[in-house]
Amino acid sequence: MPKAYSISVFFPCYNDAKSISKLIRDSFLILKKLTPNHEVIVIDDGSTDSSRSVLKKLTLIYPRLKLVFHERNLGYGGALRSGFKAATKELIFYTDGDGQYDVKEFSILLSLMTKDVDFVNGIKMSRRDPTYRVFIGNLYSFVARWMFFLPTYDVDCDFRLIRRLLLKKIDLQSNSGSICVELVKKAQRAGAKFRQVSIHHRERKWGESQFFRIDRILTTFFELGRLWIKLMVIDKMK
Repeated sequence: MPKAYSISVFFPCYNDAKSISKLIRDSFLILKKLTPNHEVIVIDDGSTDSSRSVLKKLTLIYPRLKLVFHERNLGYGGALRSGFKAATKELIFYTDGDGQYDVKEFSILLSLMTKDVDFVNGIKMSRRDPTYRVFIGNLYSFVARWMFFLPTYDVDCDFRLIRRLLLKKIDLQSNSGSICVELVKKAQRAGAKFRQVSIHHRERKWGESQFFRIDRILTTFFELGRLWIKLMVIDKMK
């Protein structure tokens, strides 16, 4: 039985009104079994659907639910940075608010968080997306892994458990999806010990991905290039 850590769970949310309720419900169910010291946080990144109304109603059911509302859409990186800032517990777990990952598999990650581990990263067993998204996602992960010599296989898998003490050592700045590369690389440089585990990935039932739009894809690859110059060139010259 793993140590009863205090745990923060958070979800970045953008127009996820139809999926966020189940994620919150499942999170509280599993956390209640794992530790009495927990919290669930949702970062609403300027949603234009009914997400905020849904979330406010859920606070009446779950008093430990914390909400952070962005007045405008800051991007995926901005949502993650807000989540890490809002989290107060020893361990921080996050996954996306679209419901493509099963939050109940969080316990698998927790079982691997031994005292010598700082960062547990998921690996998608099989990506349940349209073919073009699978291709772009795999290409992105491959390019990022070799550009930055990353210690994780699937940097595009947003199903992560991280020690808060580790996050205090790094300064994240990305606003796009490139934050995942920045997070893993800076954690590596901060001396983090990693473990990885296969988890399931499900088809998206509601809404549309904000990443798989031509403007977001181009922005992310542009920021990835800037990040490479900063981390792999400039920082090494210091």
